[in-house]
Amino acid sequence: MDQVDFLRRTIDQGQGRSEADLVLKGGRFLDLVTGDLVASDIAICGDRIVGTFGSYRGRREIDITGRIVVPGFIDTHFHVESSLMPPQEFERCVLPHGVTTGICDPHEMANVLGTDAFTWFLESAGTLAMDLRVQLSACVPATDHLETSGARITAADLLPFAHHPKVIGLAEFMNFPGVLAGDPTVLEKLAAFAGRHIDGHAPLLRGHALNGYIAAGIRTEHEATTPEEALEKLSKGMTVLIREGSVSKDLHALAPILTERTAPFLAFCTDDRNPLDIAEEGHLDYVIRTAIALGAPPLAAYRAASWSAARAFGLHDRGLVAPGQRADLVVLDDLDTCAVSQVFRAGRAVNASLFDARPPVAPIGRGSLRARHVTAADFAAPGSGPSTPVIGVVPGKIITLRHDLTLPYSGGERRVDLDQDVIKVAVVERHGRTAPGERGIGVAFVKGFGLKRGAIASSVGHDSHNITVVGVDEADMAVAVNRLGAIEGGFVVVEGERVLAEIALPLAGLMSLAPFDAIRASLVTLRAAAKGLGVVLPEPFLQVAFLPLPVIPHLKITDRGLVDVDRFALIDP
Repeated sequence: MDQVDFLRRTIDQGQGRSEADLVLKGGRFLDLVTGDLVASDIAICGDRIVGTFGSYRGRREIDITGRIVVPGFIDTHFHVESSLMPPQEFERCVLPHGVTTGICDPHEMANVLGTDAFTWFLESAGTLAMDLRVQLSACVPATDHLETSGARITAADLLPFAHHPKVIGLAEFMNFPGVLAGDPTVLEKLAAFAGRHIDGHAPLLRGHALNGYIAAGIRTEHEATTPEEALEKLSKGMTVLIREGSVSKDLHALAPILTERTAPFLAFCTDDRNPLDIAEEGHLDYVIRTAIALGAPPLAAYRAASWSAARAFGLHDRGLVAPGQRADLVVLDDLDTCAVSQVFRAGRAVNASLFDARPPVAPIGRGSLRARHVTAADFAAPGSGPSTPVIGVVPGKIITLRHDLTLPYSGGERRVDLDQDVIKVAVVERHGRTAPGERGIGVAFVKGFGLKRGAIASSVGHDSHNITVVGVDEADMAVAVNRLGAIEGGFVVVEGERVLAEIALPLAGLMSLAPFDAIRASLVTLRAAAKGLGVVLPEPFLQVAFLPLPVIPHLKITDRGLVDVDRFALIDP
């Protein structure tokens, strides 16, 4: 059917002159303009809403009596890789929760595989029922001098993808010090995408420095963690994306600023949400119901989840239950608890047959984990004395603290101190790119895991995705790291030089080839094994994964050593 014929059909069906393709009858919809619950049929032609505020006949009719229709939800910033699933399996999990549009940043895979990650994600997006949009990863690597990445992406590398129909613009500009300092490579990327959407990433940035960052054309921010920070960023013209992921949980802090007045300038994102949380709590439906439970007006919450998000990213064909809008609709049993009953994406009911019709996409990134074999001796922590900076983990945050502590010291080495809850943390370069003369292993100490014995290792290590391992025993740390090499990446729990639990993530060391149910079962076993070693953190593996992220204050570790993020510099042992 050509566009002219389709328009003729939409006009006729919208006027009721002919039967609509589909009519949802007997329910109400939430009018995001007035906040009213409107009793009305919803007529759909193809992928488009054509009729509301009235009664319609349809070739197919679905009775939704007693239910409420809202626009499909939009997750404004996330990394599919953090779900540990490739896009097709991810969609199968989140689309039934009402997420009809997702705006992803593939920079996890891009840091391993470069622009091949863009090609693969865009190919995958073309097969999906949900509308997966791609922001091009702006900072690969996140830092040039503090860590070893698997790839480097320049402005020239980004431009061939800029006009793909699934591409919106540039993803989170994490190197905010580079922006403020006028780094030439940073400015080249910003100039190449001037006038396009550019996502921000500026934790704790305030005052004149924030003004300079925004003046560069950066429009959104998902790193605000306090009402004061968020309100300043809102007042200076940014759209604040309220984040509620598996580690970074900002909704409780920011819910008080979500009102009917501010909702047009706020949206929701998950950033990093793992399969267990999706299965046990939900996705954006969980964020919406939690926001309402915290006191946000339902109108504000549903605006932020759809209309406001659509406008912030230039998606003007969705976000309202109104004629001419895309028929991305969520049918609810209850508004306050966001109890999803049924989902329609582009006028199609979301069910198993919708997923079964998708063509497969070949996996990439196999064999990309090239870490060298390590021994217990590689995790020694030599130092000039017993005092050292120690990374302080904050549960539910990716921001870390700096503790300056005195540790047991002998033979020129610092050692773990369980009485202070201080264990070792190390990052092992995994891309096979360690420069001549460098060890490729950074060793330091971390406080807050509660670990009493054994080790936990992960090939998910934001953003360069080197191997990160925490442990009490150096031999266990070595076994854990070497096991990751054998299974092409993943998560491993070790005690007594024996693997207690693991999951393989062979797609770039980031994603599994297994179905969701198998991933979930493995994570349950892993979580139990970690807790059996004394771990007190709700999400220990994601918490491990963020320890090597040197663009988030205050203290981090990479394969090159301990990083003072506030100074953007390595710390001498």
